[in-house]
Amino acid sequence: MARDQATTERLAALVAQLITLTTSGEIHWERQVGSAHRYARWKNNLLILGPAESLHEDVPRYLFITPCDSPAHVEINSTDPELGEAVMQLVAQVEESSGHEPPTDPFAITDDILDRLS
Repeated sequence: MARDQATTERLAALVAQLITLTTSGEIHWERQVGSAHRYARWKNNLLILGPAESLHEDVPRYLFITPCDSPAHVEINSTDPELGEAVMQLVAQVEESSGHEPPTDPFAITDDILDRLS
């Protein structure tokens, strides 16, 4: 899909910001049990980065961003000629900052969730 230079620059700045926020710990990435990606929440958006393969695996990666309250989305993948390298930098930073953590279940039923529904 063709993209104008202004949009490419905005997306590059967004990925750079996500790398900085991941490095500083302001965005915390998790891996869902049984899932092939990592996810985080930021500014009422769900960020999905995948697949969660070793950095040594030569597989295409993607960054998918969707508002939590809308079906709209942004997707950038590592095969993108202009943004692919930035996606791979984000993959490396996420792996470094959260690769040692066990998978979680973000959809587990907890007392907190049940309390909000009561």
